[in-house]
Amino acid sequence: MTIRAGSRAADVETLTRVPYFGSLPPREIRRLATRCVPRTFRPGAFLFEEGEPCRGLFIIADGEVEIRQVSIRGREHVFHTEGPGAALGEAPLFDGGGYIASGVATEPTRALFLPRADLLRLCREQPGVALAIAETLARRLRHFAEMVSDLAFRPIPERLARYLDGLARPPGGARTEIELGLTHAQLAARLGTVRELVARAFLQLEQSGVITRKRGRVVVRDPARLASLARGEP
Repeated sequence: MTIRAGSRAADVETLTRVPYFGSLPPREIRRLATRCVPRTFRPGAFLFEEGEPCRGLFIIADGEVEIRQVSIRGREHVFHTEGPGAALGEAPLFDGGGYIASGVATEPTRALFLPRADLLRLCREQPGVALAIAETLARRLRHFAEMVSDLAFRPIPERLARYLDGLARPPGGARTEIELGLTHAQLAARLGTVRELVARAFLQLEQSGVITRKRGRVVVRDPARLASLARGEP
């Protein structure tokens, strides 16, 4: 993809896409844009690394960023993937600790960097922004709690079924053919396992007639059964 050239107007537009900045008056948005520093990243480049001191907020203008952790043995886990309008790194801005995970560009990416002092000032002056950030952090905490529950209680085939069922039910209606676009290793990083177990789980779903695969695509043959497996039903 091509990264759009930066401009103050483009920066203002990017800031208005962030849910907790969208309600700010235009004058305050323009003021905030003057405090942002545009940065560009190649695919594979780190916006920030786990444990690194957090000095500000990253707001994605163009591109895509994965939030991931890597264990000392090299096992990778992808928490979530974010695109334009997403803000990254709120939590350590408030607790003073380092980043809890790394942010890695998966395609050419342009981001705005808002220094910590400017965000804290804004929260003091605009309590509504602080409350909106708290709401965002609460949603992420809920997401992480669900992820921990999956890792602790859901077997791999069930996790895979839940992931595929989510892809098969996008906003606007269900579909029976999914463009997966991930290797087994990449999918394993999202499911908290290893690629061998992902391959085995795919085989189980195929043998039971729930799905078939062809050239990187997954065809859902039995949507009701896939949804049932995703819910953990026998």
